[in-house]
Amino acid sequence: MYNRVMIIDDNAIDRYIAEVSIRKNGFAKEVISQESALSALDYLSLNAGEPKGLPEVIFLDINMPELNGFQFLEAFEKLPGSIHSICLIMMLSSSLDPEDHKRVSENKFVSRFLNKPLMKEKLREILIELEKVQC
Repeated sequence: MYNRVMIIDDNAIDRYIAEVSIRKNGFAKEVISQESALSALDYLSLNAGEPKGLPEVIFLDINMPELNGFQFLEAFEKLPGSIHSICLIMMLSSSLDPEDHKRVSENKFVSRFLNKPLMKEKLREILIELEKVQC
């Protein structure tokens, strides 16, 4: 179980489904829900000096107004390295665009692409995969 995860998604229903799934399946103790990439970047910047306030996993949507997921990643790259070492990013999207999948796979900050909705099976796969990496 993680201490803290963040969901960045402009769709309130998708955020709710992800939050419920995370809590119900014991994936994290706390869920930080952000409806925009800008508010998420603000949160990360404000907590840069306090590692315990940072999310260990970020579930990031691609298609959002103001800043989309890829623009978030560009801004994330400019944040302090201490944030990069703590936050594991996973794209959570309904996008079927092959170009989106390619861009995700080429981004050094994204560990995985997940299709919406975020459900129990996907959370279990993530935990199993991360346990293998840590061993």
